[in-house]
Order: sequence, then structure tokens, then C-alpha cells
Amino acid sequence: MQSATRIDPFQPAEGPPPQALGAFFRWALAGSWPALWVAAALSAIAGALEAGTALILGMVIDGTVASGPDMFFSASNMAMILGAVGFFLILRPLAFGLSSAANSIIVQPNVNPLVLSRLHRWTLGQSVKFFDDDFAGRIAQKQMQTARAITDVAVEMINVVAFALASLIGSVFLLLAIDARVALVFVIWLVAYFMLIRWFLPRIRERAGKRAGARAMVSGQVVDTITNIKTVKLFAHADHEDRAALGAMQRFRDTSLHFGKLSAVFRVALMTLAGILPVLLIGGTLLFWSQGTATEGDIVAAGAVSIRIAQMTGWVSFTLMAIYSNIGEIEDGIHTLTPRTRLDDDAAASELQVPEGRISFQDLGFAYGRDAGGISDIDLEVSPGEKLGIVGASGAGKSTLVALLLRLYDPEQGRILIDGQDIRDVTQESLRRKIGMVTQETAMFNRSARDNILYGRPDATEAEVIAAAQKAEAHEFIKDLQDHKGRRGYDAHLGERGVKLSGGQRQRIALARAILKDAPILVLDEATSALDSEVEASIQTALERVMIGKTVLAVAHRLSTISQMDRIVVLDAGRIAEQGTHDDLLAGGGLYARYWNRQSGGFIGLRDAAE
Repeated sequence: MQSATRIDPFQPAEGPPPQALGAFFRWALAGSWPALWVAAALSAIAGALEAGTALILGMVIDGTVASGPDMFFSASNMAMILGAVGFFLILRPLAFGLSSAANSIIVQPNVNPLVLSRLHRWTLGQSVKFFDDDFAGRIAQKQMQTARAITDVAVEMINVVAFALASLIGSVFLLLAIDARVALVFVIWLVAYFMLIRWFLPRIRERAGKRAGARAMVSGQVVDTITNIKTVKLFAHADHEDRAALGAMQRFRDTSLHFGKLSAVFRVALMTLAGILPVLLIGGTLLFWSQGTATEGDIVAAGAVSIRIAQMTGWVSFTLMAIYSNIGEIEDGIHTLTPRTRLDDDAAASELQVPEGRISFQDLGFAYGRDAGGISDIDLEVSPGEKLGIVGASGAGKSTLVALLLRLYDPEQGRILIDGQDIRDVTQESLRRKIGMVTQETAMFNRSARDNILYGRPDATEAEVIAAAQKAEAHEFIKDLQDHKGRRGYDAHLGERGVKLSGGQRQRIALARAILKDAPILVLDEATSALDSEVEASIQTALERVMIGKTVLAVAHRLSTISQMDRIVVLDAGRIAEQGTHDDLLAGGGLYARYWNRQSGGFIGLRDAAE
């Protein structure tokens, strides 16, 4: 349906999400407001017709009383009868149908993906620290929760609030036509109703926010346990995880009870107030009828209006309670998702150009905002095409150096240049496109083997994917893969984080991905330390193929994997302790020589880290 295109469901937002509630709504719904206003207008028209329903019923009753049973269907009443039939069979269904279509076709299917896509894009741009400091499941829950809550608020404001306000305004005019005193009674009742709403809803909003936070913690705890299920089983900690989950569930239950008790009191107060309205309006109109100032039709109209509004106020109030509950959840989502824990590109950032692949670390320092740790005073020049090995005990600063090169963090001191370009002056996307990486904890998606390799270069052809797999010595085992749904070969899914593959197989797919990416700079971060010597030897040839013609930084505990590097840098306590070729460093008898002599199975020993 063409009207569904009035909201672009994936339109990017302008700027970061504000942290104030009203501004956040405007940011989240920007681009959809014209369609929302049209939907609200259609809902208001349908609401105004509710008062028209009571008016027409009153007119029919008055016509019946005035004409009597014999003359009711006479020519003089035919226009009124046809008008009433047309109202109930054509006008009213058409108005409600258009209002419903606006909500179900224009608003609901488009607003949720609009908001969710904006929140997801913003979250993807957060720094690594943002994800390190929270549960993956909790972050995902907050995105879904906030998008759903904003959608519900928009829909209910259109569906209920616009409808109800139009109905109330129409009812006031109808009652004024009956008797101003009846209308005054209704207005006084409305004041009492809004005072009741004003007292309850802010408290509901607060308790709903706490309930949303507790619910997200349950999701975070459960997802964290499931993500690490093998560790849970290996350490026989199912009971421990169960207690942790039950603790989170208990807090969620407590906040839900706190919310539920207030909701129950609200319902009783509301139903009592709603029951008063028909007594006041019908009783008042009967009184005026007995005095000859109101007709029988006025009694029916007042009765219809009072019953309808009494019913509607319950419906509206619970909708408002849901809206305020959603607002509480939105505020909770704002608190989690909108903090600016991110590294943004400079407004004038350019695309990184790498004609040679020279890397310069100049007076580099970074300690994660602490007084100690990380790296300091790093001055290092990596020549184009040079194969540089980086070694050191745990905590020496190897991974920090790599993280800074990839600009996962910005240096607290100094700078990094690639072919003379400060990496803070280029876009992060272009920087990371120029750097291929293979890590110890190889990242695999629960997608097909083909999709995982294509992550290196999504526009690659099937022939290029297979060629990369062959160079990585992965093609043979990929052909034999089969998943639980019967998909085979390159179509077989690898399971979450590649759990269906061995460590060597995961590394081969990671190498195929790096080969396909064909970036001029390659980082190998403990790429083989998780493998046994036999498996490592089997993929050494593949590693050598990946390194051809590239500037390489190879971080390793296993010294045998970097002994053939052009140069080796030894880090100790965040500083460069020594550097040179493998033979030169052994001959020097320094830290590297001690590592080499004391390594156990090719690894730097833990004892070295303490020395």
C-alpha cells in the first residue's frame, strides 16, 4: 500500500540521541511526524463521531416520541432515518476503518524499525569500552525495549489520546445543547478525573522504569550465562549461575509487585470515579426532564454519553498508565544507550591512503585512564613490507599497542601515523579497511562459512571466496561441513562464535577472511597461541601466504611463530625493552634470550611475567 511509504523506516537520524526525554522523542521520530499527525487527525475524527452517535440516538428517540408509532416512518422523518442509517453504516465504519488503517499500515510497521535502526546505528558507533562495561544481552534488550516503548507511545497517543480528547470535546458540546448545568457537572467530573490521573501516573512512570531496569538485568544475566555455557559446565557451576539468575529474577519480581500494587489501587479509584458519572449525568437530565427543560431524547443522549465515557475513561486511563510505563522504560533506555562513550571521526576526517604501509608510533602512551598499566614512551618505526614481531609477558602492553593502531582507543600521549597520516585525522572505517587482522579468539558469526569468509570483502565473487579458502587451507574441510538443518559445504552455518569448528578450522576461516580482505597492513594477534604445535605447523604455510607483500605486526607468546620475522620488539612493563632480529636478540642475552631459553612448549613462561 502506497501510504505505507510515508514513513521511511530506515531513515538515518541527524546527530546523536539527546538525553532529555522530549528531545529524544523528536530525534527518534524525526521524519515520521507528518504521517503521525495525519493518523492522529483520523483518530480524532473517529472520536468526535462518538458524540455524534449519542446525538443521533437522541434525535431518533425524540422523533419517535413526537411522531408516535403510526407516523414514525412518514415522509417527514425519512431524511432523519436515512441520515441515521448512513451514519451507522457508512460514515462511522469509514472513519474507524481509515483510522485503523493509518495505525496498522502507516504507523506501527514503520515506526518500530525507524527507531530501532537509529538506536542500533548509534550503539554500533560506541567505543569498545561501552561494550566492555555492560552485558551484551542487556544492551540488545535496551534497544528492543526502547524502540517498542516509543512505538507503543506513538500508537497509543494516536489511537487513544487523540480519539478520547475529540470524544470528550464533542461530549461537552452535546451536553451544552441539553443543558449548560449538565455540561458543568461533566466538566467538574473531568477535573476530578484529571487530578486522579495526575497523581497516579508519575508514580507509575517511576516504578515502570525500575521494573524495566530489573527486567533488562535478567536478560543480561541469562544471556551472559548462555554465552559462556561451556565454562559453566566445565567448572560445574550450574547451581551458581542458577542462584545468580534467580537473584536477578527476584529483583524483577519485587519491582513488578511494587508496580502491580499501585496499578491495583489505581484501578479501584478509577472504577469508582467512572461509576459516579452515569449517576450524575442521567440523574441530572432526568431532573431537568421532570421540570420540562429536557426531552426524552436528551435523557437517551446523556445516558449514552455517560456510559460511553465511563467505559472510555477506564480504557483511556489504563492506556495512559501503559504510556507512562513505556515512558519509564524509554528513560531507562536513554540512560543506558545515549551516553557518548565513543570515538567519533573528526568532521574533516579523510579517507586513509596506504601507498606503502609505513607505520610510525611516536612517543605513544596509554593507560586506560589509570596512573599505571598500558604502554608509555613507545617510539617505533615499521618500514613498508616489514614483518615485525612483538613479544612480551602478559600485561606488557602488546594488545594495547594493537588496539591503539586500530583506533579502538585514542592515545593519551603521542600519535600513530600510517604513511604520514595521523590515524585520528582519517575515518575509522577507512583505517580498519586497510588493516587485516587474525586474533587468538577468532570471531565467527552464526552464519554460513561463505558469509564468514565474505566478511573480509562482501562484494567478492564465489570464485574469490573459494580461492581464499584454498590459500588458507580451509577449502577441504569446508566441503565436508554439514549443519543441523542439513546445509552443506559453504552454506553450512558454523554455530554461535564458530563453536562447531575446531580451533584450527576457525583460524583457517579467519585466515581466508584476511586473504580475501587483502589489506596492505596485517595484524596477527596471538593468531596461533590457542593451537597445538601440529595444527600450528599445518597452517604456517597459509600464514606465510597471507603475509606476502604486506606490512605485518605479529603479536605472540609462542616465540617459534615469530622467530623468522624481520625484526622483533620486546615489550616489558609497557615500554620497549629491546629490539632486533631473532639471532641478534639471542646473542644479546637480554630479556628475549631469557624468554627463549625458559619457554615451555614454545610459550613465554608465567614465571617470566613476574620477573
